[in-house]
Parts: sequence; C-alpha cells; structure tokens
Amino acid sequence: MDDILNKLGSYLSGKLGPKLAGYDVTRGELTIAVARDDIRDVITLLKDDEKCRFGCLVDLCGVDYPEREERFDIVYHLLSPWQNTRIRVRIKTDADTPVPSIVGIFPAANWFEREAFDLYGVVFTDHPDLRRILTDYEFEGHPLRKDFPLTGFVELRYDDEQKRVVYEPVQLMQDYRDFDYLSPWEAMETAIPGDEKASVVEDGEENS
Repeated sequence: MDDILNKLGSYLSGKLGPKLAGYDVTRGELTIAVARDDIRDVITLLKDDEKCRFGCLVDLCGVDYPEREERFDIVYHLLSPWQNTRIRVRIKTDADTPVPSIVGIFPAANWFEREAFDLYGVVFTDHPDLRRILTDYEFEGHPLRKDFPLTGFVELRYDDEQKRVVYEPVQLMQDYRDFDYLSPWEAMETAIPGDEKASVVEDGEENS
C-alpha cells in the first residue's frame, strides 16, 4: 500500500506543481500539504482526475496549534471508492484569515465548515450559510481552541422568575478540595459491594 500511495503522491506533485507544499506517507496514510488559497483547485483535481477520483468527502475538521503564527490546520479527509484509497489534505490559516469554502465542490462540506467555524472560529469565504451549528447563537468564544477555559465564560439556565433563558458568568459552587490519592478508601463508611460476604474473627483472620 505504501508504494501505491508514494506513487500517487509523486503523481500529485507533478500535477499540482508549486501548489503542493509536500506529501508524506506514514502508517499507510497519504497526507499532502497545500497553500490555503489553492485548496479549491486541489480539491477539484482530487475529485475529477481519473487517477484520483476522490469522490467522497469523509470529514473536514480543525486542529489548533496556538504556539504557531498560523495556529490552525484545516484537514480534509477524502475517499476514492474506485481506487480504494484515502487521502488527507492539510492547509494552514490564522485566526483572522478566511479559508475558501469547498461547498461548491462537495455540498457535504456545508455542515463540516460550519462546525469548524463554530468550534475554532475559522471563517470560510463564499459559504452559503456560515453560522454556529453546535453552540447557542449567543455563545461566547470557540470551545475547541486550546486557550478556551474548561469552564467556559458564561452559563445558560432557565430563570423561573423571569420566565426566560438567561446567561450568567460561570460560578464554581464548590471550593477546591485536596484529595489524598494515596488513601483511596479514606472517608468510605460503608462496605464495598461484595465485602459483606467476608467475616472477620476476633484473632484478625478472615473467613469467607
């Protein structure tokens, strides 16, 4: 399989030229890196070229590397049922630079791109309906960014007095507790299920 994928990577290198930044075959998977602005041309070729025929968009997702200047990877996973081959396409972008939408090539990218926008804040140009898809309309921030707090910024609840949903700053109701993990049974006052089958005699020996 690696030989087939290396031949495909070499073929794409010749077809795409400078649009292909590089390719890699690791653990039986082919990954190609391309420039952000060339993604539509690359996806179109992968779909239409007779030696590729990647006619199925399996997934589109984001990855966050906050230490980088271009902190986000947008990753496209494509499948060719005709060639029985998969390929991964990576592009890089930052928090301010939009990515060309591929909805016109693969309509299935619609909700995938909305998810990446919702969870990472990546904007896709020419998307027909770019709005949040998993979080609420007034949700603050993008929860899959590495710098997003685990508790979030606000919490949502229904206020029975106001008869409506309200947003409030997150408040942790429990103080910090220092657990002693060296004593896992500390503070357990009841027997563990199953222990009732054992009885302890006065000399300290166990009978079961």
